[in-house]
Amino acid sequence: MSDAPSGWQGRLDRRDLVKANAPADPLALFADWYASAQHADMIEPTAMTLATVDASGRPSARIVLLKGVDAQGFRFYTNYRSRKGEALAANPHAALVFWWESLERQVRVEGSVHPLAAEVSDAYFARRSRGSRIGAHASPQSHVIADREALEQRVEEAEARFAAQDVERPAHWGGYALVPDMIEFWQARRSRLHDRLRYQRSGDGWQIDRLAP
Repeated sequence: MSDAPSGWQGRLDRRDLVKANAPADPLALFADWYASAQHADMIEPTAMTLATVDASGRPSARIVLLKGVDAQGFRFYTNYRSRKGEALAANPHAALVFWWESLERQVRVEGSVHPLAAEVSDAYFARRSRGSRIGAHASPQSHVIADREALEQRVEEAEARFAAQDVERPAHWGGYALVPDMIEFWQARRSRLHDRLRYQRSGDGWQIDRLAP
């Protein structure tokens, strides 16, 4: 989003983010944009920034992968003992940002977060590769370790422990769902006069407002 030469009109400069044409449900618009991102030329369209705030009020952000979205929320998985897991335990509110550069679009999401049911996390964990499942047992995510060799030793120990059996989900690992109360859609336009539509929960529906760029 750097400054562009004078007179630059944008590679796309779409005119399709119009309040009058916006669906009443922001998840319908997100599904359309997400499908476009999945068919665009980008490495990881599921990548999203997850921002959390810990018990002391200190914010932190990192990239995680979207593993599903529906009326129950935006889903992702992690170690509950990681920094983000500890922050969410103390303050169960978070924000997401999707940035799809080749489409000149971003989506911002804010809302409350809750852990997914154990059976949902179990089902997703079972679909992961064996190496990833071993890693969930071996890595004390976000905590200090001595060196790479120490991590590899923990992996070897986990592999030996599960050598003759399936790798079940550890209790400290699982999913979350962010239930949105605000979703903003941003579309790049010329002269930095970008289009922005914000959906905010209002009763059983959503209020839609256009924001200045």
